[in-house]
Amino acid sequence: MAELQYKVIVGLEIHVHLCTGTKMFCGCGLEYGSQPNSRVCPVCLGMPGVLPVMNKRAVEFAVLAGLALNCKIANFTKWDRKNYYYPDLPKNYQISQYDLPLGSSGRIEIAAGEGRAKMVRITRVHLEEDAGKNLHATGNFSQVDLNRAGTPLLEIVTEPDMNSAAEVRALAEELRRMVRYLGISQADMQKGHMRFEPNVNLIITRDGEEYRTPIVEVKNLNSFRALERSVEYEVDRQLDEFLETGGVMEMGNKSTRGWDGDKEVTVLQREKEEAHDYRYFPEPDLVPVEMNDEWLGEIRLRLCELPSAKQGRYVKEYGLSGYDAGVLTAERATAEFFEEVVKAGGEAKRVCNLLTQRGLKLANEKGCSVAELGVETGAIAELAKMIEGGDVSATASMTIFEEMIKTSKGPGVLAEELELVQKSDAGELERVVDEVLAANGQAVEDVKSGGKKSKKARGFLFGQVMQKSKGRANPKVVAEILDKKLG
Repeated sequence: MAELQYKVIVGLEIHVHLCTGTKMFCGCGLEYGSQPNSRVCPVCLGMPGVLPVMNKRAVEFAVLAGLALNCKIANFTKWDRKNYYYPDLPKNYQISQYDLPLGSSGRIEIAAGEGRAKMVRITRVHLEEDAGKNLHATGNFSQVDLNRAGTPLLEIVTEPDMNSAAEVRALAEELRRMVRYLGISQADMQKGHMRFEPNVNLIITRDGEEYRTPIVEVKNLNSFRALERSVEYEVDRQLDEFLETGGVMEMGNKSTRGWDGDKEVTVLQREKEEAHDYRYFPEPDLVPVEMNDEWLGEIRLRLCELPSAKQGRYVKEYGLSGYDAGVLTAERATAEFFEEVVKAGGEAKRVCNLLTQRGLKLANEKGCSVAELGVETGAIAELAKMIEGGDVSATASMTIFEEMIKTSKGPGVLAEELELVQKSDAGELERVVDEVLAANGQAVEDVKSGGKKSKKARGFLFGQVMQKSKGRANPKVVAEILDKKLG
């Protein structure tokens, strides 16, 4: 049988709704969930004679994203008309950027598995306006909601540098963290704030000869799962098609396919248009965008420490695991809250455990961030110190944390009220240990024999001491007393 090897090649286009107050070229408000076609005006409806006005804040958000992606920011760029007709684009063209994007030649680092990092090149970052939304849920006809038409849309295009579905997902997740950190998008994928379009093909080598499958673009994916699964499916489908045709494949134009989430398959939609099909030409109603050093400097000052850099710093500076650092840096508000607690004197690992094992769960239940739970950073730092000092157990601290949210009382007061203060008095605990040892002679013999039962018997005695003290005994002190008495 002929030897066959293949390499997956994926580039990704990402569309991000920018969270400006108004649309890209008119004053209509951006309000999700509004009554259909209630947030429209003559400009975004494409009425004759209207003139667009550029949203400066959207341009600054796009430049901020370009800087975060290490792009070269253009000193001069212009707007172009991308001509095509669909019902959700009432003026028959989209205002976009073609040959002079705001940002180009960037890069972003992603986690590539097994502790490896991978650099993905960014081809371009540009601005355009979104189209409306076609609805097909009612009867045997379609409806069009133009509330979304004209929304500022940031498009990020990567080079085809990814070689697996997992890498594509990692890039998408990192970009979502990034735009949320920058405050330029809510990136709520259920609301359509962020959509992905992977371009997938294979380089297949058989008997020393190389073949390339036609590129397929999968359109409008709005979840990480759909993105990952669609790429996996396309890889299998293209490989099967290559084997079925014996390697005789028509390249042609690249095609677009949709994702059927119920059947988990891609479905052919149409052959992909080339650039000349859109008949691009400069937008005559808008002036070019000229970026000077002063304006660019003002935007650059808005950059913050990005999540990937912050995650790496947490591992290095605080000694956290990569996983814990990733959880803490998933949201900027959580990361900043964590750092404030540490600054207030909380030991980093203890604070991390409190926030990740209890705080985030409680915040999720309340639909808010950890910082919005109503607990002061100093109070959490005090609770972390109490755990570190052996005043309360880690388990008891979780109960105290919950009560702090409910009552606004300090951790020390609650520990006393709930009788959760650990007993560390060696003399008092030694009396408890003596009572347990006297009542469990056989277990004591099993420990001292050093046989197979020794470890289990020791654990039993330890548990009996903790039970007799109603869980308030300091485990470290109990272990030391048992060591001394049992040898």
